[in-house]
Amino acid sequence: MNNSLISPATIDDISALNELVNSAYRGDSSRKGWTTEADLLDGIRTSEASLREMFANSNATILRYVKDDQLLGCVYLEQKGDDLYLGMLTVSPDLQAGGIGRQLLEAAEQLARDRNCRAVTMTVIPQRHELLAWYERRGFQRTGAVHPFPDDPERFGEPKVPLSFIELEKKITSD
Repeated sequence: MNNSLISPATIDDISALNELVNSAYRGDSSRKGWTTEADLLDGIRTSEASLREMFANSNATILRYVKDDQLLGCVYLEQKGDDLYLGMLTVSPDLQAGGIGRQLLEAAEQLARDRNCRAVTMTVIPQRHELLAWYERRGFQRTGAVHPFPDDPERFGEPKVPLSFIELEKKITSD
């Protein structure tokens, strides 16, 4: 059976989410895909404890992309006032550039519409030029806001170069 499905993740998915996210963003496995942060940061991208905190946030959800009982992608979404914050958009490094990320992004935008949000917002490390271009091709625009990178290596990794975040947003319109 060749079924794919985007649905809310549950706490039972924490171990698989942790493995997927870290494999896609850090270490040698992440170099198979184009979304690696391995040249910018050492350490982990997330942990099971951080994921548990995300699940404890009543304003947040993690959508997961599963095909043939395999977790292949996910995205973290958090309602912040009239906006839906998007983070941790992840696709298995072996399957990047195959449309899974786009499908997760579309599901996030639909959730924003369903919740009558003004916009989907996110922060991106400015050195990630290909990623910024990918989001901009999908209608996201830079807001001009810059945020400091968290000084918490145990939780976010150890920067190899000075890092910050730039903010992007995409205004949401009703269908």
